[in-house]
Amino acid sequence: MSGATEDIQITTSGGETMNAYLALPEGGGPAPAVIVWMEIFGVNDHIRDVTRRVAAEGYVALAPDFFHRTGPGLNLGYDDAGFEEGFKHLNALVADQMIADAKDAVAYLRGREDTTDKVGVMGFCIGGHMTYLTACETDVAAAASYYGGGIAAPEGPGGGAGTLTRTGRISGKLNCYFGSQDTMIPAEQVEAVKASLVENGTDHEVHLYDADHGFHCDQRATYHEASAKDAWEKTKALFAAELR
Repeated sequence: MSGATEDIQITTSGGETMNAYLALPEGGGPAPAVIVWMEIFGVNDHIRDVTRRVAAEGYVALAPDFFHRTGPGLNLGYDDAGFEEGFKHLNALVADQMIADAKDAVAYLRGREDTTDKVGVMGFCIGGHMTYLTACETDVAAAASYYGGGIAAPEGPGGGAGTLTRTGRISGKLNCYFGSQDTMIPAEQVEAVKASLVENGTDHEVHLYDADHGFHCDQRATYHEASAKDAWEKTKALFAAELR
């Protein structure tokens, strides 16, 4: 069981306010921390549920709102209107701002009295891309990227260098989960991610499921229970090995 939950505000290094959902584990004593990066639908019911599940495993779990510049407090459903609105904010993302948010989230967690210095990160869709960026640009010990879109694109979010050019900076272990039926992340992009991780000697695992995009989310039509359960067990094992 997870403990208390709270909607909080983090003052960023740029002086902005970034909303976040915090879930605490039961029991006393400092615990490792895990960042949960959202999809394009904001810190909605599904992301809050995942954050509580992470806390129930014994971690201080934080789901920050990285749309705080263009759509603070966004909470969308998995319908056509939700996709249309979410993509507006996705298209406004800039890699440098995403990295700043990642660093601010890590700093917030390390500044708490109830955390250790060990931080992990996980995320879904654009949050999976955010997870990869966080692994590249911070010293998180473990990262679990679920169907991270655009990681192998020729340009990073907002233009500039592609995210794979940063792979050599990853210092922790990275797990990536993709779906073979996911038309948004074609097979050649999955292979490019694999190749980059191998070339850079990154401690990693890449798992390909017979599933579509969004397979972990039980509120989406593309939910695939067997794949979701397997990826979740692998993520729990990753965090247990690297954060404890």
